[in-house]
Amino acid sequence: MLKFVSFRFASAVVTLFIVITATFFLMFLVPGGPFLSERVNQQTLDAMNKRYGLDKPIYVQYGNYLKNLLQGDMGISYKRRGYTITEIIFEKFPVSARMGALAILSALIIGIPAGILAAYKRNTIIDRIIMVICTLGIALPSFIISASLLYIVGMHLKLLPTIGLAKPQNYIMPVFALSLSPTCYIIRLLRSGILDVQGQDYLKTARSKGLSERKVMFKHAMKNAIIPVITYLGPMTAGVLTGSFVIEKIFSIPGLGKYFIDSIEGRDYTMIMGTTIFFAAILIAANLIVDILYCVIDPRIKY
Repeated sequence: MLKFVSFRFASAVVTLFIVITATFFLMFLVPGGPFLSERVNQQTLDAMNKRYGLDKPIYVQYGNYLKNLLQGDMGISYKRRGYTITEIIFEKFPVSARMGALAILSALIIGIPAGILAAYKRNTIIDRIIMVICTLGIALPSFIISASLLYIVGMHLKLLPTIGLAKPQNYIMPVFALSLSPTCYIIRLLRSGILDVQGQDYLKTARSKGLSERKVMFKHAMKNAIIPVITYLGPMTAGVLTGSFVIEKIFSIPGLGKYFIDSIEGRDYTMIMGTTIFFAAILIAANLIVDILYCVIDPRIKY
């Protein structure tokens, strides 16, 4: 186990380095700059570029950025001056994390029971209804769902607030829009997993020993059927967090996603790099945790 974790940690470091390098150089290929929108003369523009080191060759900027990053310094924001990237992340990420955690929790609480129900009611009207909902939930993009909820539920019916996260009711629409697709994926994965193991010999043996169907299901079948869901948890976590970018913009939620989109529009290079590195680290860590959970759930899996 220790050897595997060490190997995966080393792989994670290499992956993060590749993400940093690719993002840095691709970012500078985009036309424009962080100060072009401020309508200043060329002399002032040159002075601002020199102040932030943007007048140096790109490889020099890359080396300086890596050097500062190794010291825990992600730089300062070019647009929100006076704030470091670290301060902005720690100020705004809790908002995104709270909404993302609720979306992940909702997806698991709804998806797992619904997946079990769909498997045991295979080819019935209940199963067909669940599958139709899942198909729609996966096919429709989150921004379409968000805009529809905002217009129908928020503006037309006026049932829920539409802006910010001031009250608990404010979470309902963005969390629903964020969790719908992951919930549908979990339902489909778990349904397929249960149906795959239903005819296995070890389940027939368990039933022949007189075990109740509940014990057969949760003690034996679920260990194998749940593995695809566990595999999906890593990408789902990243998908929920990055998917919240557009949703935060639509519902005017003051989270990190809003700053990420604004940083791209304003060419705030340090903010783009900081948020990309931060979310990449979350994705890599989530996948590492999922890999370790395999052994906990099913000891037969060898690393």
